[in-house]
Amino acid sequence: MNPKYTRYSQLAKLLAILLCALALKSFYSTASVNELRWILTPTTLLVELVSGRTFNFEMHAGYMSNDNSFLIASSCAGVNFMIAAFLMLSIAKLWRGSLSWKFIPAAFVISYATTIVANTVRISTALHLQNSRLDIAGLSANQLHRLEGIVIYFGFLLLLFLLSERTEVQTPFANSDSHAVRFDHFMLPLLVYYVTTLGMPLMNAIYRQEFSASAFFEHSSFVLLAPLLLIAPFLIIRSNQRTVGSEQQTASRQ
Repeated sequence: MNPKYTRYSQLAKLLAILLCALALKSFYSTASVNELRWILTPTTLLVELVSGRTFNFEMHAGYMSNDNSFLIASSCAGVNFMIAAFLMLSIAKLWRGSLSWKFIPAAFVISYATTIVANTVRISTALHLQNSRLDIAGLSANQLHRLEGIVIYFGFLLLLFLLSERTEVQTPFANSDSHAVRFDHFMLPLLVYYVTTLGMPLMNAIYRQEFSASAFFEHSSFVLLAPLLLIAPFLIIRSNQRTVGSEQQTASRQ
């Protein structure tokens, strides 16, 4: 195939991916809870199934629990996570050179389904934390809710990335050892998560002249550190595996 044609095709696919993500972000930034029922309704149904709680839809508010203690509002839709998942899946395929036009809508479907599951886990966990009223490291209820959301959403993004990598015969994100796990292996999900949870909201806040340095600093500290803590166990395990492997190789040579 003509390398020039391949290059133009890759650029066209990248542009299509970015335009889809920006269009969804633009829609979400102004969407009411009524316009988000396509993702809130299946999420609420699963939350009811998992938690045993009952929710009723209230116009322009969201899904309110029967005891009026919990509201599944537009902020619970997880559309930012859906955008991140879509970008990660599509760009990973594009980077490998295996992205087809048919995969772009498929990535949307996969991201949508993953978002509903992630939303269910996050909201069900929030309900449990609300009932238990745990005091963790002196965090306020809002800070704990934020940390819980970051851990669950990035955890699902990381899981989705690792599963997508398993489907590929070759991957540029790993070294010659097909089971190797390095920090650079996680750069794509990290970068996508940071862009969608920090970059986009920052630009939106500056554009709307609603930027607050103190609020952004607190939010960014959670967003920057929590994903790194999730990645750390993978790196520690891999480091230990390499150490044991090196010791075994040294012993076999002696």
